[in-house]
Amino acid sequence: MKERMQKISTQSDSFPQRVRTESNDNVGVQTFMGITENNLVEVHFVKENLLERILSPSNMNLAYRQVVSNGGKGGVDSMNTEELLPYLLLHKDELISSLMNGSYLPNPVRRVEIPKVGGKKRRLGIPTVVDRLVQQSLSQVLLPIYEAQFEDNSYGFRPKRGTHQALEKAIGYLNEDYVYCVNFDLEKFFDTVNHSKLIDLLSRTIKDGRVISLIHKYLNAGVIVTGYYEATTTGVPQGGPLSPLLSNILLNELDKELSRRGHPYVRYADDCLIFCKSMRSAQRIQESMTMFIEGKLHLKVNHDKTISGSIRGVKYLGYSFYRRKGEWRLILHPTTDAKLRSRLREITSRSNGFGYSRRKEELRLYLRGWMAYYHLADMRSRLSRLDQWLRRRIRLCIWKSWKTPKTRIRNLIKCGVPSWQARRHGWNRGLWCIAGSPDLNHAMSNEKLRLAGYTCLMDCYKMYRS
Repeated sequence: MKERMQKISTQSDSFPQRVRTESNDNVGVQTFMGITENNLVEVHFVKENLLERILSPSNMNLAYRQVVSNGGKGGVDSMNTEELLPYLLLHKDELISSLMNGSYLPNPVRRVEIPKVGGKKRRLGIPTVVDRLVQQSLSQVLLPIYEAQFEDNSYGFRPKRGTHQALEKAIGYLNEDYVYCVNFDLEKFFDTVNHSKLIDLLSRTIKDGRVISLIHKYLNAGVIVTGYYEATTTGVPQGGPLSPLLSNILLNELDKELSRRGHPYVRYADDCLIFCKSMRSAQRIQESMTMFIEGKLHLKVNHDKTISGSIRGVKYLGYSFYRRKGEWRLILHPTTDAKLRSRLREITSRSNGFGYSRRKEELRLYLRGWMAYYHLADMRSRLSRLDQWLRRRIRLCIWKSWKTPKTRIRNLIKCGVPSWQARRHGWNRGLWCIAGSPDLNHAMSNEKLRLAGYTCLMDCYKMYRS
């Protein structure tokens, strides 16, 4: 296998770099011991010896397995997870040595932009697989330490916690008559994290200066944008294993301040919802907490998107809230509904080149994943209407694939349509009209589509709600 370098030279032809990760002779790698070592004993170190615990064979081997299982594309060196093991087996000693003596310098992250609702884009920073390995080993050791410090109303990027628990907590507050809220929007949160503030918070708990230095190097590693290096003086790049933990460490200061003031709240990552019993209280809290966030945490509040008022119509984690028979419940937010329709339209497009098998598999994976997240919402009637529309689009795709009138007539007859009706429809050029006709609904009934392997929303919904 061709040897790959975890490197960034001081003067690179592709992009300038202030520092180099490793010398040309010491190709950076990460791994430790024999990736599947037997009888490893976990040694518990004090905080001053935290780096030794992070670099222990058991922790590093666990980090390797996690990085490989997560997969993902490579960083600026183009190394993928499949190439990581052979690389590490050759260079583990150099990596461990550079991390221990402080000479290790991470590579810049690779900038990737993904579309968001509304036409905007979310900026991700993809580290090299070697850097992901080191970050994962850091996260595995630091997370239990900080987990004991985090507040109970924080649900993002924490073990055995998630969006559903956050939503259930929110419903609990609403049923206690906290029906007004402040919905904070932090403008470009991950891009605006103040490094000095974050390092200060880390230093309060982490007493091993080598670990602080290593984290600081990751914060200052820079980013490659269209082949050019850009320095990073603020922000935590989304995409690395360490970033979620660092974001929680900073926002835990917000959690502690809200708890100190006695405000009911729910936070998932940078999505924070503070509950109140009156409009006036919500407005007062918005003003005071904005001063705290901007003055103490050095973050930017998006004043245009931060709202205070009734909980009705508020979007939180893709859901909205409504009241039924004196009890608050969850429904889909309109933007979530629109996004679902848009994606289904893409999958069932007649021009996407999908065959029968691929279209069925794409639908199955997307609908089951979508329903696993959104099944808490009350949406039976909405899904029933959406299923009718979806099946009509599926019938249209099948009808289109039959291509010629002769093929359509022959297949309609096979599906039980009388020959005279089949001939009438076979020459019909109105595709959307024929897809909704009673004869085509009979030929491709709901049950036949289900038996053919097409997934429908109501079936998924009933599976999760039963």
